[in-house]
Amino acid sequence: MEADMILPVLRSLWVLWMMALFTGILFWALRPANRSRFETAAAIPLRDEE
Repeated sequence: MEADMILPVLRSLWVLWMMALFTGILFWALRPANRSRFETAAAIPLRDEE
């Protein structure tokens, strides 16, 4: 195979990989099990230092 034939295939696989990665991260971030951890992390800047 020549490089001219491989390049379009690699480009399409790259797009599919990025879509799968984005979907996985989105699923992980929106899971209800992570809600309390994210709420705790979001409150860090609002805490008073003593």
